[in-house]
Amino acid sequence: MSSDFKTISDIFQGEIVEKKSRFIATIAPASTEEEAVDFIKEMKKKYWDARHNCSAYILGTTQQVMHSSDDGEPSGTAGKPILNVLSGNNLYDVVCVVTRYFGGTLLGTGGLVRAYTKAVEECLSNAVLKEMVYASQLRIKASYNDVGKLQYMFAQKEAVILSSDYTDSVVFTLLISEDRKDELIKAVSEATQNKADVEVTETGFFEI
Repeated sequence: MSSDFKTISDIFQGEIVEKKSRFIATIAPASTEEEAVDFIKEMKKKYWDARHNCSAYILGTTQQVMHSSDDGEPSGTAGKPILNVLSGNNLYDVVCVVTRYFGGTLLGTGGLVRAYTKAVEECLSNAVLKEMVYASQLRIKASYNDVGKLQYMFAQKEAVILSSDYTDSVVFTLLISEDRKDELIKAVSEATQNKADVEVTETGFFEI
């Protein structure tokens, strides 16, 4: 399983011009193939007068689904370059459509690959990416006497404290990367002489 990846939570756009041809790249989040296909249809409807609406999408945290379309451009000159930029940036659960308004000058296969690549890169430079990491959420209940050493330990293990609840005892809720979870649990047990109550409440991908 992938340890981390990037995704987006909104729609972003970027545009370039090559020899009077306009390339408008639009990227959006998509968690299912249906969502990706619907977005591509939406862009084709929005830019109905464009010569081409080429696209690509990557779904799943292990790239379970990867698809691209040249939409009438020479084979391999549009969809694949779009897909390569998404994959090269470790992006998942995203769909990208690059709309081309033909400017009257042929770019050639190499020129098309460069233009579609550049359009997606321009789009990503405008996008806000979310870093996702495979981690565990822990609930740790401990004595006030152990708070200082635990907070220091959390920092050393690069755990993210989500909340601290101070009542008759202290309850920390935190995130720790899955590959350091057991290491942290062992350290907490040793530091508190097995007095702390440690519970794994959730494991999955979290935004950091």
